[in-house]
Formats: sequence, C-alpha cells, structure tokens
Amino acid sequence: MKKIKYYISSFRLRTLPLSISGIILGSLLAKSDGYFNPTVFCLAILTTLCLQILSNLANELGDMQKGTDNADRLGPVRALQSGILTTKDFKRLIIIFILLAILSGTVLILTAFHSLLSYKSILMLFIGGAAAIAAVKYTIGKNPYGYRGLGDIFVFLFFGWVSTLGAYYLMTHQLNPDILLPATSIGFLTTGVLNIN
Repeated sequence: MKKIKYYISSFRLRTLPLSISGIILGSLLAKSDGYFNPTVFCLAILTTLCLQILSNLANELGDMQKGTDNADRLGPVRALQSGILTTKDFKRLIIIFILLAILSGTVLILTAFHSLLSYKSILMLFIGGAAAIAAVKYTIGKNPYGYRGLGDIFVFLFFGWVSTLGAYYLMTHQLNPDILLPATSIGFLTTGVLNIN
C-alpha cells in the first residue's frame, strides 16, 4: 500500500489530458457530422489512457536501463531511479497495462463495429497493436526509436493523426480528408510538448 503513490507518480498524470486531446477532437468532429456514440467515446478515452500510462512506465524503465536517469538528471527523481520501486515492479505494471489496453481496445472495436472480423475491425486492431508496440519500444529494447531521434515522428503520428482520425473513424465508420488539418494541429501540439519536456 505504501508504494501506491509512487506507482501513481510513475503514471505521470499530468501527461494524460494531452494524450486524450486527439480522441476528444475526433469525437467532436464526428458529432458535428451527426455521429456520436458515448460508449465508444468512453472506451476510446480509456484505451488511450492505458496506452499513455503504458508509454510512461516503459519510458521510465527504458531510461533507467539505458542510464539516462542518473544522478545528473534534471527534474523530479523517478520512483525507479530512487530505488523505491524495482525493475520487477515496473515489468509487472507494464504487463498489466498491456493487458488492460488490449482488453479495452478490443471491447472498443467490438462496440464500434459489432464484429472483430470485419476489415474495419481488423484495421483498427492492427493500429491498436502498433500503438501498444510503439508505446513500449520508445525507450525499451535493443534499438529504441526514442534514442534515434524518431520520437517526434511517432508522437506526431499516434497522438495527432491516429488518435484524431481513429476516433472519427470509430464514430462514423468513414474517413474524411478534411479531418487531417485539425489532426495535424494536435500532432504538432503534442510534439511541441514532447520537446519542451
């Protein structure tokens, strides 16, 4: 029980509102076109939050393994860096949030399309799987893309285009090229925040 506040700290709650901005925007754009499903909206928010927390946990573990989080690091001391939480704790949490994201994402797609076997469902399952892999591979693994200067591209794609267009598609079951412009603005905003951070 004593560790709960450190787990929550590692979730990096301040990053969560920005992570759902694309979902909110895409859903509002769908509503303006006459489509809105509150259950799909809530499940999309939940899935995105699970993926963002997964990304934050994986980032902390990866930075610790790579030696990025060390005594010279600026900013708040991380729970893993301080030794309050262990690598085992983080690996367990990562597995839990992978499972939560898979469960929530599967229910989301089933609710939106009423099947997991349609081409629309399979496309969204593929995109959801790619998002989960991207969340983990940012700083974890032999060749994490975050350490190769590709973080900006992935953040722009997943938090801009994928979240906004994905939410719109889940609501309307169609794509509208006009959505690309607002999706791009969200992508630039989240990329800017990444760079400031």
